[in-house]
Amino acid sequence: MKLLSLHTPANHAQRSNLAHSLRPQAARSWRVALYSHDTMGLGHTRRNVLIAQTLASCGLPLDILLIRGMGEGLGANLPAGIDCLTLPALHKQSDGSYSARNLSLELADIVQLRAHTLHAALTAFAPDVLIVDNVPRGAQNELDLTLAQLRRTGHTRCVLGLRDVIDSPHVVQREWQQAANEATINAYYDALWIYGDPQVYDSVYAYQFAPQIALRTSYIGYLDQRARLQYATQPIPLELPSGRMALCLLGGGQDGIQLAEAFVGATLPNDMYAVLLTGPFMPAEQCARLEALAAQHERLHILSTAAEPTQLLMHADKLVTMGGYNTVAELLSFEKHALVVPRVRPRQEQLIRAEQLAALGLIDMLHPDKLSPQALSHWLAQPTRTPDVHNRLDMQALNRLPHLLASLLGLNNTAKAQPALFERQHVRMPAVLKSVRAMGMMP
Repeated sequence: MKLLSLHTPANHAQRSNLAHSLRPQAARSWRVALYSHDTMGLGHTRRNVLIAQTLASCGLPLDILLIRGMGEGLGANLPAGIDCLTLPALHKQSDGSYSARNLSLELADIVQLRAHTLHAALTAFAPDVLIVDNVPRGAQNELDLTLAQLRRTGHTRCVLGLRDVIDSPHVVQREWQQAANEATINAYYDALWIYGDPQVYDSVYAYQFAPQIALRTSYIGYLDQRARLQYATQPIPLELPSGRMALCLLGGGQDGIQLAEAFVGATLPNDMYAVLLTGPFMPAEQCARLEALAAQHERLHILSTAAEPTQLLMHADKLVTMGGYNTVAELLSFEKHALVVPRVRPRQEQLIRAEQLAALGLIDMLHPDKLSPQALSHWLAQPTRTPDVHNRLDMQALNRLPHLLASLLGLNNTAKAQPALFERQHVRMPAVLKSVRAMGMMP
């Protein structure tokens, strides 16, 4: 089935009609808060920023409060109606433990500071909808106090947004049981949105969600990252040379040095130049080492940050990258020929995602144990191909978000106003029901 592109005129018309159908019902702006804990990398912030931009631009009368756990990662223009609250930063170590990123506070003290900040802000803002990214109770359970308060008031509808893959099934089941996540979801959350397509990974089945949770879950598709370009306000921080580009992306960069060094050491085809984006969290000594190595290669350019990496990605002919959700969604959105070298510790999330997409023929994958300059040289020398992503995967999450939000707000006539688009909101519900039946939860 050919899905509508995010940029087709039909889609703009649908959004306009949606806004027109809602305006008479809304005597005030609806309030939406988005929370991400942001303890490692940029993915959570960037995902919530794109969701906030999409909702603010869809025509619904909204005030949006974007709550994030780090100052980095905004990197784009925020439309009118969005404001930000940045929490004191936490840092997740490679072994999975936490500490304060910038302040000289003990873990318990910074978690308490964040928890009280969240409680004060969300109690005062009184959102109609709260969208929580990935962690039902927040980092170190910092949302517990706030979720209980919001439920007591009975005013806020809560949504848990999950990426396509969390981790290996046995780890997720163990961690969710230890954290009492299912009890938290049952008590406080009205809906779960999975930002993915079950043909890549069926989370409901893999993680054995309880029936009452599975039946409030929707696969809403991947976030089409091409939409980021319309919010980018800063130019690419590099004058692109002529020739084909090989681009290496490391996400935040804190654990990307092995891939970066292999990329710098790779041999490029004669008609190709290379760009390495290290990310803002790569340690200074590692950046200096890469700069020294790069000085020997006139066709290699190193950038520490780019306000909007998709501006570079759209020009790339070949992409070498780690396997985080946002970066993979970007390469899928732009249908790039990509080699994914996933992180395998402390979580298996990137490895599982890469293996599933490689099995579908949409990416190439290299296990980090086999990473070397020679392996990258061999891959870069292969003919470039364009994966047929948009005809094979559900990339429609951004188109569905306004209608999902409207449904939570009780604006039910939007289904009648926009039947074609609204029906696609539910296109993945049969996949959830199939998973529930496969687990023996339903006849």
